[in-house]
Amino acid sequence: MAEHNELGKKGEQLAIDFLIKNEYKILEKNYRYLKAEVDIIAQKENTLAAVEVKTRSTDYFGDPQDAVNPKKIKLLVSAIDYYVIDKDLDVEVRFDIIAIIYQKNKSKIEHLEDAFLHF
Repeated sequence: MAEHNELGKKGEQLAIDFLIKNEYKILEKNYRYLKAEVDIIAQKENTLAAVEVKTRSTDYFGDPQDAVNPKKIKLLVSAIDYYVIDKDLDVEVRFDIIAIIYQKNKSKIEHLEDAFLHF
């Protein structure tokens, strides 16, 4: 597997561990709908969080969350709309980004709640 794929998988596991530690229940990992993939769907109380995980080995080229563009946001929104309807859920929906810098077996994790409000 390519090194960036390994880094991405490591980042997703770090994000899952972080969410569980913060009392989220993980409902789905790598949920796919049409052309969209939601890295993590988690729930805390009555809030469903669609979480995009961005992991980088350095912030030299910018913050990891900067890689989430309007096209990606549109795909994520359509996937979560479908998920909520398909599962017949009555929840608040929030879109989060977990940005991770992982280097030399150390990680810096930043959880941006309602991240798409800033685009």
